[in-house]
Amino acid sequence: MNLFPAIDLVSGKAVRLFKGDYAQMTVYDDDPLNAARRFEAAGAKYLHMVDLEGARDGGTPNFDVVRRVAQNTGLFVEIGGGIRDMDVIEKYLSAGVKRVILGTAAIADEDFTRRAIGQYGDAVALGADVKDGEVAIRGWLELSGMTLDAFCEKYQQLGARTLICTDVSRDGAMRGANRALYADLQRKYRMDIVASGGVSTLEDVRSLAGLGLYGAIIGKALYTGDIDLKKAIEVSA
Repeated sequence: MNLFPAIDLVSGKAVRLFKGDYAQMTVYDDDPLNAARRFEAAGAKYLHMVDLEGARDGGTPNFDVVRRVAQNTGLFVEIGGGIRDMDVIEKYLSAGVKRVILGTAAIADEDFTRRAIGQYGDAVALGADVKDGEVAIRGWLELSGMTLDAFCEKYQQLGARTLICTDVSRDGAMRGANRALYADLQRKYRMDIVASGGVSTLEDVRSLAGLGLYGAIIGKALYTGDIDLKKAIEVSA
């Protein structure tokens, strides 16, 4: 299983939210490139980044930070948040980003999402942030009315290869990963499943790897020291 250390961005800084609440934000590094280099030195090959302001408001307010990280590390960088047209996808991929994540756009603009998958293939992942049984959008601030299964079935049929699923109720809460959710997704769908939200112990990593998942994202637990990245990479193999 591949591990994706996470860097969430607000005002050019590496932050974490508690359960998606922008009012409960902690800044962990004023320069996200420092965090990325620490992850790389620990053995990481992948990096998950989210522009939280882009997710909430649209646009790419933290683009320069993402570009710096992509061009000054050897990490496979993926980015989500505010990606809602083809020009933004091209902008990120041209800057060295390897994969973009469509979340709100996948709900709001099916035609754009279909075109993006058709043109960029594996360089496009789908992000499903689950809250109260529905896929949440616009930085987790709104519920879309679409269930996770309906979302997965639609985009698997359209050829999506990678699904990043976040349990919003556990994100940043250090409550452990929702293993039952990811076991169900792994059983039902052919997409590469990436678990996100609540991964807070080495046992979480070991259990998710045991499900045969493609990947798991680790955020807050790396910044607090609850998970040692080198050890996590070892148990995920």
